Amino acid sequence: MVQAEAQTGLRKLGRIGLTMGALTLALAGCSTMRPTQKAFAPDEYDLRHPIKIANDVRHLDIFSTGGRLDRRQHQDVVEFARDYARHGRSGITAALPQGPGGAGHHALAAIRQALSEGGASGGLQVSSYAADPGQGAAPIRLSFVKLQAKVASQCGLWPADLAGSKDLDTWQNRPYHNLGCSYQTMIAAQVADPIDLVRPRTEGAIDVGKRTKDIEGLRKGEDPSTKWAKDDVKVKDSQQ
Repeated sequence: MVQAEAQTGLRKLGRIGLTMGALTLALAGCSTMRPTQKAFAPDEYDLRHPIKIANDVRHLDIFSTGGRLDRRQHQDVVEFARDYARHGRSGITAALPQGPGGAGHHALAAIRQALSEGGASGGLQVSSYAADPGQGAAPIRLSFVKLQAKVASQCGLWPADLAGSKDLDTWQNRPYHNLGCSYQTMIAAQVADPIDLVRPRTEGAIDVGKRTKDIEGLRKGEDPSTKWAKDDVKVKDSQQ
């Protein structure tokens, strides 16, 4: 009797196990039919198109017209040297074109003189590359490494149609992918020192004369606010 009851209990446990297994498979099947949630880019443009600070190469192409540089290119090399003196993190290299379309070494003396005028100290490392006459005039490329700010992502990408699409992605009323990329690129190109994007500069010395004058004015009861000149010229007066 006890053995029969034990067998009956085992059969019940087996049926329960089969039922749970079937339920698990059914739930698993439902989960595979659910749509997968897509990963979205951040809504904030500064997170979607961040500005990164890294060492990068700055180039200046010089088109030689002989053994001397014209006034425009001479000044370009001088400013290039000044930038190197302030932010350079490597030596300056000059890649000279070789071949039928090459300018040769005849402009090196003028380039060295302009670099020296701009304050670039140290030797000029010279290398060469094969010039292709079919690609136009081959320049002398000056280069050095400096800390630069650039946008990490690529601008001009439109992964979704702004007017709508079949997968309803544009129905979320979220910022489009390319929003803010050109703005971030402009800021990165205009910043004088990339470190300014990381932290503010230290405060400079105060103007002792201006501060003393303002304190004396307050002691006399004078209004410390700035007095701006008011333009009372009317439109009809300016047309006479």
